[in-house]
Amino acid sequence: MSQISPLPDALGRLTRLNDWVRWGASRFTEAGLIFGHGSDNALDEAFHLVCHALHLPPELPSAYMDAHLTPDECAAVHALLRRRLDTRQPAAYLTGTMWFAGLPFEVNSHVLVPRSPFAELLSHDFAPWVTEAPQRILDLCTGSGCIGIACALAFEDAEVVLADLSDEALAVAQRNIVKHGLEDRVRCVSGDLFVPLQGEVFDLIVTNPPYVPTAEWQQLGAEYQQEPRMALDAGDDGMDCVARILAEAPIHLSDNGVLFCEVGGSQNEFDARWPDLAVTWAHFERGGDGILVIDRASLLAHNEAHHVR
Repeated sequence: MSQISPLPDALGRLTRLNDWVRWGASRFTEAGLIFGHGSDNALDEAFHLVCHALHLPPELPSAYMDAHLTPDECAAVHALLRRRLDTRQPAAYLTGTMWFAGLPFEVNSHVLVPRSPFAELLSHDFAPWVTEAPQRILDLCTGSGCIGIACALAFEDAEVVLADLSDEALAVAQRNIVKHGLEDRVRCVSGDLFVPLQGEVFDLIVTNPPYVPTAEWQQLGAEYQQEPRMALDAGDDGMDCVARILAEAPIHLSDNGVLFCEVGGSQNEFDARWPDLAVTWAHFERGGDGILVIDRASLLAHNEAHHVR
């Protein structure tokens, strides 16, 4: 903390943890920050960052909210809140950690901040669509590896492959593999979608590919613009990567294999491109949408009927 700049005199009266949460939330609202990377409001985000700066757990008992901070602690809290204000980076990039499916993951600006409704599907082991524990699982466009690693922990006998085009993202994913002690069952593969996976077959493929139309990506707020563009922007209708996945997935699915593909808010674009594809849209009780489910037989039949190669 000795390298952190002293607190400005004007903020000298902010001495309690509560004071700094209030100050941060007020400044975040005043600056028009955008939330959606772990919290959905200024107050929760300020609380999360204050706790991180003080090395306190996010489940902090309310009795500690009136605790007085040392001058060095105040300076550390102020510095982190100012970074959020000045850089517009998502809070997870500032702390280096994001929780997904009840698990901590390292994140940085080379990967999307985990926030997928896949977490709810994992909590039910992908029921009712997956009825037998998959032996081989592919997490395509893995980013931080959070979905695939959570799958490996949910299905303890499964071999899991994490695939991504970005070597920087895979470096993060590899550290998360080690973090969760899964080096014996989870491996990373670098390449463009299925290209590096020739001859490999999986019982379950999960993917959160880029699906944002270019024009929509250009209108995103500053926080979202700091995430890697290649993980979001997917052409005129956002379906460029999805189209390739639907075309090639049957080759890599076992006979009873199932594909889960997230398209988020681009469900209308998906329906416009594939109006007669027999997908099921997962329903979420905890919020979120846009994950389609389809088995190999249905996808293969559609592709053959439409001469998809």
